Amino acid sequence: MDPTQSTSPETHAEGAVRKAVLLMLLSVVLFAGNALLIRALGTLGQVDAWVVSTSRFLVGFAVLFGLFYRRGNFQPRHLFSNPLLIIRGILGAIGVWIYYLTLVELGPGRATFISNTYVVFGAIMAGLFLREPLSGRLIVSLILAMTGLALLTGVTDLKAPGSYEILGIAGAVIAGFIVVCIRKLHQRESSSTIFGAQCFYGLAVSTIPSVHRDTEFTALILTLLVACGLMAAFGQLAMTRAYKDLPVAQGSMLQLLLPPVIAVGGVVFFNETYNGIELLGAGLTLTACLVTARTKPRLASGLPAKEVKPDHRPPPDRPVS
Repeated sequence: MDPTQSTSPETHAEGAVRKAVLLMLLSVVLFAGNALLIRALGTLGQVDAWVVSTSRFLVGFAVLFGLFYRRGNFQPRHLFSNPLLIIRGILGAIGVWIYYLTLVELGPGRATFISNTYVVFGAIMAGLFLREPLSGRLIVSLILAMTGLALLTGVTDLKAPGSYEILGIAGAVIAGFIVVCIRKLHQRESSSTIFGAQCFYGLAVSTIPSVHRDTEFTALILTLLVACGLMAAFGQLAMTRAYKDLPVAQGSMLQLLLPPVIAVGGVVFFNETYNGIELLGAGLTLTACLVTARTKPRLASGLPAKEVKPDHRPPPDRPVS
């Protein structure tokens, strides 16, 4: 008897969900550190969105070739033969640049609040393209998240959002579509190969603009850039792997824990301030996350964890660490 069959499908499914949730929470911690380090670069006057993006992709490639290539998880040739990987890579590069630009211009708390509304757009697109169900509880959480976005960007006080707020929302739409692509790509590709698409096509988009930037690469700047890249790389790998076992809406809603963490960091380290309306918007967004978190865990198949049936997919990726 195959020893791998000694574990019941129910136990395996529940374990997969727990692992996915832990990986998603790990990615929140790493992304928060990444955002705050980028803000620190901004205070030094040496940050540029193109330079930061390029360094992130370079460090990501170093992680992939150093830790995953020899183990067979990372398949570089697929980056040229899978059209969906190409789309994911190009849009991912654009999305990273938008996020880093708004991070500098709007501050880490506000920029990340806006960018994380991708969960709304991702859930809608997952329902349309992947037929992932939208439950009543999820619809309530989406409404709360959209209301929080309106309060946060000043829509409710008749003040038109600024250009960087609008750019951030566009980036959120792109990110929502990317998450749907990631879910689809997991049918054939590993997490490291999916992340590799972002790194490769990201470099293709950002290298030339970053070369023309006048940046003084001191030892401190280089150290911060490498640290940012490492946090982003492992955060992206953890999040990508988590989406293999969590549907878009439930998985991405956990990412809404990221803005409060970054906002607290912004207040503590950079003296950022938020008025009452903005805090209300942030609270509504966090409430949306909590509503979704109370939903019964489901696997990416759409079945509750205890009802999932065994399949014959390729073995899961090796752990990120």
